[in-house]
Amino acid sequence: MNRRIARIKTVQALYQIEMTGVEPEEAISSTLQDGEVADEFLHGLVDGTLENQDEIDGYLEAALEHWALNRLSRVDRAILRLCVYEMKYVDDVPINVSINEAIDLAKGFNPEPDAGKFVNGVVSKVAQQLS
Repeated sequence: MNRRIARIKTVQALYQIEMTGVEPEEAISSTLQDGEVADEFLHGLVDGTLENQDEIDGYLEAALEHWALNRLSRVDRAILRLCVYEMKYVDDVPINVSINEAIDLAKGFNPEPDAGKFVNGVVSKVAQQLS
């Protein structure tokens, strides 16, 4: 499984966990298609994002202007949380790659034309906090 696919499946799993409260392993399994196997990268993204969610949410709350994290859609929250997790904890992914992937995810999951711009603005502020 390539990393882009793992990120898409991570967003789907994080959404499902928040929406239904299922266990991470069940959420990951439900994102897999016939014959697909979850790899270490996918498990690491889901588990790491969940384990560090309080800290991640603190960074996001500080970066959001005129918004509260709980007012965002669950998909946007999942994308933002994944991106912040990658930027802070995944050493072999450059920050600009995490940001670009998050923008692409936002464009793919959200039909709004400014979805990518919104995500870019938020995660760029977090990147400044982290540097």
